[in-house]
Amino acid sequence: MAFSLRHVAFIVFLLVLCETSARAATFTSSRAAYYPNSDQGGTSVGACGYGSFGVNLNGGDVSAASNLYRDGVGCGACYQVICTNSNLCSTNGVTVAITDSGASDSADFILSRHAFSGMGQTADSGASLLSLGAVNIQYQRVSCNYPNNNLSFKIDESSNFPSYLAFVIWFQQGTKDVIAIQLCETLNFNCKLLDRSHGAVWAVVSPPSGGPLSVRMLLSDGIDGDETWVVPTNNIPQNWKAGDVYDSGIQLN
Repeated sequence: MAFSLRHVAFIVFLLVLCETSARAATFTSSRAAYYPNSDQGGTSVGACGYGSFGVNLNGGDVSAASNLYRDGVGCGACYQVICTNSNLCSTNGVTVAITDSGASDSADFILSRHAFSGMGQTADSGASLLSLGAVNIQYQRVSCNYPNNNLSFKIDESSNFPSYLAFVIWFQQGTKDVIAIQLCETLNFNCKLLDRSHGAVWAVVSPPSGGPLSVRMLLSDGIDGDETWVVPTNNIPQNWKAGDVYDSGIQLN
């Protein structure tokens, strides 16, 4: 059966309408600005506590967040951010990782310059977006992508062996939040709950001692209340050191 041009146009219209409706069901409308004094990547003094690691995390596509910071729970979460100007913006936008807390111009995101311009269709479009300063966007939570890295624990420089242990979580994939951490000494299974010191930094006074330390993380999807304990394959060594990074041996999905 032959189709007329009118039929073809109607089918195309329906496909576009379905795609638009599907996006509306999963995306949230907001605004995004950018760090005007940033180089290309993020900041080394972000509220999440990543330090210099946060500058080039996710290839420099990072962002500060206001409500999505959630007192540090949102640190490390990734979002697909798409600006809505059809003349300048690409259809896929950019995926950013949250590394800082901040608000500007009623924006949920304050992107690095690299991420903000990355929403453009071309380099010239990206430059035009930067000249606007802030734009309307749609966003959704997505998994971060670190294909060559497992989730890792970076022992914070404030740590003091053996009386005080603090670490920050690096390379967290998946779309679930880490809402609690328990540290267990693996010989006698003496355990302690850690406190969220700030951002993505977890800390404990008088940590368990006497053997390697197993990290137990409670994950939550934040939607239907589903919570799961995850235990990494690798332990933190008994004689841990401030500044060292320990590979967990796993990645979150």
